[in-house]
Amino acid sequence: MDGYTITEPLNNGVAVVQFPAFSGFPELKHAFSTRMGGVSEGIYSTMNFRFGIGDTDENVLENYRRIFEALEIPWGSEVFTQQTHSVNVRVATTEDRGIGIGREVPYKDIDGLVTDVPGLALTIFTSDCVPVYLYDPVRKAIGVCHAGWRGTVGGISAKTAELMIETYGCNASNILAVIGPSIGPECFEVGEEVADEFRKAFGESVIIRRSKAKPSDCECDKAEKYRKPHVDLWRANVLSLMSAGLTEKHISVSGLCTMCHPDIVFSHRATAGKRGSNAGFLMISES
Repeated sequence: MDGYTITEPLNNGVAVVQFPAFSGFPELKHAFSTRMGGVSEGIYSTMNFRFGIGDTDENVLENYRRIFEALEIPWGSEVFTQQTHSVNVRVATTEDRGIGIGREVPYKDIDGLVTDVPGLALTIFTSDCVPVYLYDPVRKAIGVCHAGWRGTVGGISAKTAELMIETYGCNASNILAVIGPSIGPECFEVGEEVADEFRKAFGESVIIRRSKAKPSDCECDKAEKYRKPHVDLWRANVLSLMSAGLTEKHISVSGLCTMCHPDIVFSHRATAGKRGSNAGFLMISES
């Protein structure tokens, strides 16, 4: 079930992106942040979730407080990635609860997380890269990953699903996946050397030279103006997940292009890097 919804303002005016594919699972809490409802200012306005990029720690903490309250995620439930565009995925356990805000991240080069522990809010950060959400409703296991172009080519989406299968005994055919808000195919212009990496990994189908039709919700007018190849990160991650055994009908693409909507979500390319960071959250409720 493709698509996305943006909630009406919740507590403190917070609005988030949610996905119809997960709407039938009350035990699952999921969201992708918007720029609405926070306290950050300037280029970080208003819902920045990254420390150490120029925003004040006080603002970032308040943004977390507000979104956790809106999503009914208990404070101290988070488990952060430590993103470096790697393809490394880590199993999160009860001992990891609170890593990221209350506790310093003790590991390095982790762009994906999986868990079957209720009450752990797996947290990833993106601005144009692809956030991937995974849920096995049979084994009650979840996974998230940050898939930039390097991570996508390296198969981090597949590796996240495979770690769920290996660790929790998931059947790939039961896993549901969502490709979250990220730069869309009409906007992701790359050089020939990057396009070649995608060709090697996924074939020509993810390379767009010129398009007569725009993808869902992508408002860019670049379709007839390509000077360089464009890459469909959404389709590439779908193919990556299918290589791990997921069925295509269980993989949803949100279709929200970050570069087309920098007023709603942060986009690195649309702002030339002058921006805050979006966050994605996935958690199995404890009750």
